[in-house]
Amino acid sequence: MAETVSSAPGGHGAHAGETRRDFLYLATAAAGAVGAAAVAWPFIASMNPAADTLALATIDVDLAAIQVGQSITVTWRGKPVFIRHRTAEEIATARAVPVSDLKDPQTDEARVQKAQWLVMVGICTHLGCVPGGQKTSDVKGDYSGWFCPCHGSHYDTSGRIRKGPAPTNLLVPDYRFTNDTSIRIG
Repeated sequence: MAETVSSAPGGHGAHAGETRRDFLYLATAAAGAVGAAAVAWPFIASMNPAADTLALATIDVDLAAIQVGQSITVTWRGKPVFIRHRTAEEIATARAVPVSDLKDPQTDEARVQKAQWLVMVGICTHLGCVPGGQKTSDVKGDYSGWFCPCHGSHYDTSGRIRKGPAPTNLLVPDYRFTNDTSIRIG
């Protein structure tokens, strides 16, 4: 004896089977999406910078203790940053250089925010060495600035390349004065 399928609302007919099948498809798709997100989340999160890197994204430097003619080195994003409290003579010497004499033409005024403070990344632009010139006992090169002994790059009192294989000036990082005696790098 053959059974008949009722198509009445609330019955157990063909429409009810399709509804169950649609529900199973949706539930399976939702479970798959949740599973894919659970697998992808740690991978995506691993691409974010580490906490120690974020901590060094910006640094504040107090300039008050740096005497005229003195240089300090701070570390920002794992790189040395040279900060020099320049003398009036160093500023005058840097500003007297004709831009046409420079391998990487840039005025001193374009490299500083306040004439007496020079802030630059202390990495030679030739092969990534750290030039000397921060200590009073360091060789400062032919232009009384910084000298990279590895391949002989000479930088002037504005950190501009004057002689040697380095193609560009020492990089000036993004920085701003937060008050008269403090800067924020980064």
